[in-house]
Amino acid sequence: MTTVIEPSLDHLLRAELHQLATSLGVTGAGRLRKGELVEAITAKRAAEKPAPERAPAPTDPDHVSGVLDIRDGNAFLRVSGYQPGPGDLFVSQAQVRNLGLRTGDAITGAVAGAAPAVKNGRGGKQERRPGLARIETVNGQAPERARVRADFADLTPLHPTEQLRLETDQGLLSTRLIDLVAPIGKGQRGLVVAPPKTGKTVVLQAIAAAVNRNHPDAHLMVLLIDERPEEVTDMRRSVRGEVLASTFDRPAREHIALAELAIERAKRLVELGQDVVVLLDSITRLARAYNTAAPASGRILSGGVDAAALHKPKRFFGAARNVENGGSLTIIATALVDTGSKMDDLIFEEFKSTGNMELRLDRRLAEKRIFPAVDAKASGTRREELLLGAARTPGVRTLRRVLSALDTQQATELLLDRLKQSPGNTEFLRTVATTAPRPDAS
Repeated sequence: MTTVIEPSLDHLLRAELHQLATSLGVTGAGRLRKGELVEAITAKRAAEKPAPERAPAPTDPDHVSGVLDIRDGNAFLRVSGYQPGPGDLFVSQAQVRNLGLRTGDAITGAVAGAAPAVKNGRGGKQERRPGLARIETVNGQAPERARVRADFADLTPLHPTEQLRLETDQGLLSTRLIDLVAPIGKGQRGLVVAPPKTGKTVVLQAIAAAVNRNHPDAHLMVLLIDERPEEVTDMRRSVRGEVLASTFDRPAREHIALAELAIERAKRLVELGQDVVVLLDSITRLARAYNTAAPASGRILSGGVDAAALHKPKRFFGAARNVENGGSLTIIATALVDTGSKMDDLIFEEFKSTGNMELRLDRRLAEKRIFPAVDAKASGTRREELLLGAARTPGVRTLRRVLSALDTQQATELLLDRLKQSPGNTEFLRTVATTAPRPDAS
């Protein structure tokens, strides 16, 4: 029988899920990953839940959990995901002010019986929503601790120094290739530069699966903006983590609201010292949404882009950083190119200098069915030696010298062929270091 996952559990930290699973008597809870803990808790509750004999007394508060969204002077607890829904709860300004609550906080509490009036923005009418009687936890901690936490803007950003190893099995070449030509570190701000039909979605799924497997303590968020509904379904079925989506049939303001709440949630986790990985598909469509929704500034760039519209998507992308004394926010975003749109080209030009890692996909490789269609020569990471370490850096530099003498197709085909023959990247780099000609050889 299919287990129906409770949406509210996705917002809890792994430590909080572990504590809840232990209290419910879930066997082997300490060995389970976050996604497995959510499934186990949901199944345990479903098995132990008795048939209701009567409706609960209206004075008994129901316990809820969700993500706080503060907009236009009103605060709501989104209980069914990151999008507004009919079950959202009102959070008073007194609660927000007294506890120092911020947008993106994961809150658990009890529902109040009264329903405060809230402005709904429709002709000055009022609608009544349930409110929170009390707040029990904020981000899995006592509410009082929320007042004394650090602010994300005050954290010191550093170059990424710890690599997010993506290599898993010998036959999974895409992640092995990324580890060699464009390594990703904790706090990386990376672009996957992708022409149409080059397999960017498959690359993102491979990265997500590798993060889940190799870094189970990292909090994974996949953000799909302006995507096809079937792509959203495929991603949700293949990725263990938070998959947040606003499909192409939704208005631009919903794309923006989802993206802003998601990045604020990620910031709150980083403030707690967590490592967060956000996979965004795509930064181009997010920038388009901001351009559509932004008020006209009177300064229009080529392609119809308002000059003021790119500030907020740049602020989103710029949130990625490695934080001194613990915590990191990694953002890997796809950027669409060669679409025939001048707007897309301008957006890419604006963003390409802001990242510190770039993975380029090549349409000619994809047309010849060479996958992963990665341009190994054009891809790279700034300060990659900080991630590779002294043991791997010489081998990677030797590999670069060998590939530089070949064209794009030859370089990628040679690299993929050699990776297939080696059991792992360490052995492959050792072979490269011993067999490649030295630059000073005559």
